[in-house]
Amino acid sequence: MNVLAVAKGVNMSPRKVGVVAALIRGRSVQDALTILAHVPRASAIPVRKAVESARANAEHNHNLKPDTLMITEISVSPGTPMKRMRPAAQGRGLPFLRRTCHIRVVVDGETRVVKKAAKPATVKKEAK
Repeated sequence: MNVLAVAKGVNMSPRKVGVVAALIRGRSVQDALTILAHVPRASAIPVRKAVESARANAEHNHNLKPDTLMITEISVSPGTPMKRMRPAAQGRGLPFLRRTCHIRVVVDGETRVVKKAAKPATVKKEAK
């Protein structure tokens, strides 16, 4: 079962985040988190949060085993750019776009076997 997590409006360029996302594409969630802990880029932080969110969704909402989770898809798409001004010569301001992105992580794994609770024994009253 595919489980999805999306981090929207991340204040980083999609090009910079895409480099980090390419490092963990197709790996297990445990390996990906280990790699992201040692990547010296600022964009590793929001990618790690998105992967942890997908793992938590899979474990708690969809009852998947956390040891078997694999990243089947990770994509970074551009978000809404923020329009800003940069100071320039002679009191002018030059426009620039502060880019944002959306990070989409899809994980898949094995379903955990759920043991059903035993029904409480009912006491039958004897007829008199």
